[in-house]
Amino acid sequence: TPEPVATVTEAHPVNPLDAYGASKHAVEHYLFLYKHNFDLNWVALRYPNVYGPRQDTMGEAGVVAIFSGRMLASQPCTINGDGLQQRDFVYVGDIAQANLLAIEHGSGIYNIGSGIPTDINTVFSLLKTASGYESEPLSAPAKLGEVRRTYLDATRARAELGWAPTVDVADGLRRTIQSFNRGNG
Repeated sequence: TPEPVATVTEAHPVNPLDAYGASKHAVEHYLFLYKHNFDLNWVALRYPNVYGPRQDTMGEAGVVAIFSGRMLASQPCTINGDGLQQRDFVYVGDIAQANLLAIEHGSGIYNIGSGIPTDINTVFSLLKTASGYESEPLSAPAKLGEVRRTYLDATRARAELGWAPTVDVADGLRRTIQSFNRGNG
């Protein structure tokens, strides 16, 4: 049976399984320490999969940037596993707005996500349509230790910051492809 669908709140236990996640979580502990010891006010935003114009299409850029660059260059795209891995994708403009609101009104930790799961196959399909790409994806084995589903509950950001995403995935992916197509990748 499939795993239950649930979003992650700020109170969800954090147990990173890689150095990248552990280093991000460690910063939150230092911020808490400085609040406790020095009364330093702080804010930390937890982002999901951020995408949009100006991403680097090479290396560890993220699936949207990698697929966009490869599709526009008519190169093959590879989906690891079955492509049903679900992520919370948020357009970079919405992320920028969350940062501005957090500077003005924030204190503590905020999830900045849509709470809407989107699988990798859907991302591929939407980018394929937006770019006019004609090939099917290549398949590769699932990545070891990859999280199957992850998306964020941004209820606190909505209530305290007045933030909510305004760009849905289909529109954001279309905007991203248009930007890459104009050479503004």
